[in-house]
Amino acid sequence: MDKKIRVLAINPGSTSTKIALFDNHDVLFSETVIHASDDLKKFSDIQSQLDFRMEMVERAMASRGYAMEDVDVFSARGGGLLSLVSGVYTISDLVIEHAKKGMAGAHPANLAPQIARKYADRYNKHSVAVNPPSIDEFCDEARITGVKGLYRQSHTHSLNQKEIAIRFCAERGVKYDDVNLIICHLGGGISVTAHEKGKMIDSNDIIKGSGPMTPTRSGDLPYIGVIELAYSGEYTKKELVDRLNKNGGLIDHFGTSSVRDVMRMMDDGDEYAGLVFRAMNYQISKYVGSMAVALRGKVNAIILTGGISNGVRATDMIRQYVDWIAEVVVIPGEFEMEALASAAIRVMRGEEEEKIYTGKPVWSGV
Repeated sequence: MDKKIRVLAINPGSTSTKIALFDNHDVLFSETVIHASDDLKKFSDIQSQLDFRMEMVERAMASRGYAMEDVDVFSARGGGLLSLVSGVYTISDLVIEHAKKGMAGAHPANLAPQIARKYADRYNKHSVAVNPPSIDEFCDEARITGVKGLYRQSHTHSLNQKEIAIRFCAERGVKYDDVNLIICHLGGGISVTAHEKGKMIDSNDIIKGSGPMTPTRSGDLPYIGVIELAYSGEYTKKELVDRLNKNGGLIDHFGTSSVRDVMRMMDDGDEYAGLVFRAMNYQISKYVGSMAVALRGKVNAIILTGGISNGVRATDMIRQYVDWIAEVVVIPGEFEMEALASAAIRVMRGEEEEKIYTGKPVWSGV
């Protein structure tokens, strides 16, 4: 029997830090630490949250009686890195440098490799980063915009999307490399991605800003309107970025990112809440249609996953728009922590080769 490998998976998000401890694939505990907005407002930027987030991890471990020094490998959701191929990466000095700088944009995921590396150094253990949001498998046609030199970039929920694809294919007895899927990660951020024979060839950008409206992000906007806001004198650059990419979507409309809160408003007769909820699902569905075009209509399944997919009202609404394209499969919740553990175990057992981050983008323009 293989020796047990203890993995601590670390996954910081916009309003929470997810922590899970595994012995091989068995979950010893899993916790999502929710951070109050007042606590996060104390920090000037994401990088300054590092010690705060680490304290949350240590508290979670200590409260359950587990010792950090007993962990064999710290597995982190990657973040802040320039575009790279999918896989498991050594958390090198260059990874840390780019995560700190946020080379792919500001996101709490940038803290994950820094946290994992600090613990690995402290306890003389190993650390890896798995499928960062900047995994780039785009076809070149997906990159080009109507402004020369301004290109679309690949920033998606690659960690969960890849894991969902693998799980779906294993259940159906098919190979990921042989099928075409449209996977919709529906959470605080939303990514709708075309998977063509094992590669994510097109998607909206969850960091730079594109796609459907989400609980926290504005999604696609008329660009003249955005320019007018930018030059209105009402916002600094950071304030406008925060409004669109952090406090947009449901937060901007209702002051909450909770889909449940919006549905309660609908149930109480709030017609505007119903309109915005329908619009969000309408926009998600339109992106599904665009990804079907990217796959030339050859779609084996449309998969809805992420936290919002736990609710049938959203999934039923999307299904009504898109089920003519392909079978709609709901895999509620997310499996990011399991993906982090599985990848780390494969590397520790020599079943998968660890990659080295070079800092050279997969694609840097024409």
